[in-house]
Amino acid sequence: MSRDQAAAFLHALAAANPTPQTELIYTDAFTLLCAVVLSAQSTDAMVNKVTPALFEAAPDPTSMAALGAEGIGPLIRRLGLWQAKARNLAALAALLVERHGGEVPRTREGLEALPGVGRKTANVVLNVMFGEETMAVDTHIFRLGNRTGLAPGRNPREVEDALVKRCPPGLLRDAHHWLILHGRHVCKARQPECWRCPAIRFCNYRDKVLPPAA
Repeated sequence: MSRDQAAAFLHALAAANPTPQTELIYTDAFTLLCAVVLSAQSTDAMVNKVTPALFEAAPDPTSMAALGAEGIGPLIRRLGLWQAKARNLAALAALLVERHGGEVPRTREGLEALPGVGRKTANVVLNVMFGEETMAVDTHIFRLGNRTGLAPGRNPREVEDALVKRCPPGLLRDAHHWLILHGRHVCKARQPECWRCPAIRFCNYRDKVLPPAA
């Protein structure tokens, strides 16, 4: 897409969803961080099924570290990679207590130094909790960026950089949510529901899908 076309695409998504929000359930920076770590290779809906019991047992870094991987594991067994995630949450919580006074770091460097936290997770926390204009590229946004021509790239970082450059001023923070929700619910992996897309006239995808026959 051209820069003007990309802007029009994002403005169309914005008009259709003026107040986008993450679908993860959280109460503070710590529970958001844990939920995003748990969402790797799992759906937000599935994460939201396990986190109520987890956060009831361990609502803060001190209690999560005390619970340990052995206590966390049974509470998140329904998630993919649950054993590694249990170890990461326990180690992450311990480091928050030891190095940050139990507070979630507000910097990318501090976040990415935590177990289980990569660039995407850090971008989500910085965006949702701390109001920074970041673009967290997950599988949905990576697919959408390449499929539509909005921000083609060979890897998530290339797509992220392209989106940051093409996003109009003032829209970047919400653009993360518009794109992830659009990729999750409309521009789906197996078959995009193009007839539901509010930005279809700005999309460069050649094989647009017609609505199913009545």
